[in-house]
Amino acid sequence: MTPERERLDADVLIVGAGPAGLACALHLSRLMAQHNASGAKPELSPENIYVLEKGREIGAHQLSGAVMDPRGLAELVPDWEKNAPIESPVTDDAAFVFTATNAWKLPVTPPPLRNHGNYIVSLNKLVKWLGGLVEKAGVNLFTQFAGAQLIYEGNGISGVVTEDKGVDKDGKPKDNYTPGYDLRAKVTVLAEGPRGSLAKDMVNRLKLDGLNPQVYGLGIKELWDVPPGRVKPGYVAHTLGWPLDSSMYGGGWLYGLPENRVSLGMVIGLEFHDPRFDPHEAFQKYKTHPFIKRILEGGKLVRYGAKTVPYGGWYSMPRQYVDGGLIIGDSASLLNSQRLKGIHISIKSGMLAAETVFEALKAGDASSKTLAAFPRKIEQSWIKKELWAVRNFHQGFQHGLYRGLFDAGLQFVTGGRGLIDPMRSRPGHEEYRKIDAASPAPERFKGDGALTFDRLTDVYHSGTRHEEDQPCHLVVADLNVCATKCVTEYGNPCQYFCPAAVYEMVQEKGQPKLKINASNCVHCKTCDIADPYEIITWVPPEGGGGPNYDGM
Repeated sequence: MTPERERLDADVLIVGAGPAGLACALHLSRLMAQHNASGAKPELSPENIYVLEKGREIGAHQLSGAVMDPRGLAELVPDWEKNAPIESPVTDDAAFVFTATNAWKLPVTPPPLRNHGNYIVSLNKLVKWLGGLVEKAGVNLFTQFAGAQLIYEGNGISGVVTEDKGVDKDGKPKDNYTPGYDLRAKVTVLAEGPRGSLAKDMVNRLKLDGLNPQVYGLGIKELWDVPPGRVKPGYVAHTLGWPLDSSMYGGGWLYGLPENRVSLGMVIGLEFHDPRFDPHEAFQKYKTHPFIKRILEGGKLVRYGAKTVPYGGWYSMPRQYVDGGLIIGDSASLLNSQRLKGIHISIKSGMLAAETVFEALKAGDASSKTLAAFPRKIEQSWIKKELWAVRNFHQGFQHGLYRGLFDAGLQFVTGGRGLIDPMRSRPGHEEYRKIDAASPAPERFKGDGALTFDRLTDVYHSGTRHEEDQPCHLVVADLNVCATKCVTEYGNPCQYFCPAAVYEMVQEKGQPKLKINASNCVHCKTCDIADPYEIITWVPPEGGGGPNYDGM
């Protein structure tokens, strides 16, 4: 029986309070203020902009390296340098090729990895700050509310239903049960970040796919406090090579922060061939490299997190508009995979979406015909110029590192074209090779507890918590596949690709069975992306659950 839900009506509903969603809300509120001050009609109110955030507070789920190109923020907040929470301007950068024992510094840092003029930031802190500006502008910001499902209407959408709260793991109401809200809006903007659950559903249902499927990388990050003098604030290093082999796409980073803190991590393309490859283990081994170990030794792990990154680029962009709806930011594949930068593009996309929505509200027309102005605005902005120049970049690496570097060089001199344009690709989960079912499973990595750690220790440092007695938010369509075909064909890769020890194969009455430790989930959505059978669907848990990426 469908519960009776309270209906709330807004002009604009923005799902996701990351850089894109908050930029959209802030810019739209200012456009409304200017419009009203001019005496124009209809009068528009920022109070009729609703922003939904599933985290327990603004910024709780925001994770990035992060080195930020300030271009987008400077357009959104022209005096940002006065108050924005910046960790450090980049003062020095370097690129290294790692072998197991050596670090070979490149004599010249490749142009995409040059970061002078950029800033090291905590995305968590930056988003908290932007959230404060949005609230001061009079916008309604709702934390601990997740969009559970879209409300479809004709060929478009008219809002979302938020998740029911107070439901037990069997789906029955508890004493504190509260049904979700029916949130209706003239325009709904999906700014959910990578692999947004609502955006995914809308793209599939309304057939909005781009030319190429979206492909992703998994970023794993730790913050460390280290002894004084190890790394200067503003130092940026990127690495290629060990512990990844040349068939894989990925690399590492180390950034110097104030107060003897460092950010380090790895990003690994989710299109590797070995279904038993373990990204978390690879990152832990990365820290044992002499170059990294020398910096971390004697230090202390402070925070941990993991998140996926959309690599597909221009040719993986879905159609970004429907009647009553827009898709922006990472959900719309708006990230430069060559520079591994997306904050500035997400902010700019939010601003362009705000301008599109503003015109729709003035005209009283939120049809796809009106909202189609959004991709045209992207085409006419610096977003198109930046992303078009790298439109085939990631696809060039689908046959390995060396072929990818060759293709990247050709693309550099041909303005992004290369030998083939467009260069086609396929989803990462199709790249797995089947295992020899008789081969023993690899021994699981445990860590030494000082420099390297197991997954559960890292999850503890992510601040993750969920209400235990709630329906599992990791929906497996057919558990029988996990216990039969997947055992023999792929060795249950969910045990390996998940960086949070969510998936575990156990024996029950002598038979394998998948155990899901949903309370460990850090919301990276790797499982939704990398499952070879595409039977795992990530849906939002009860609002407020998940990681707390304080300072990340």
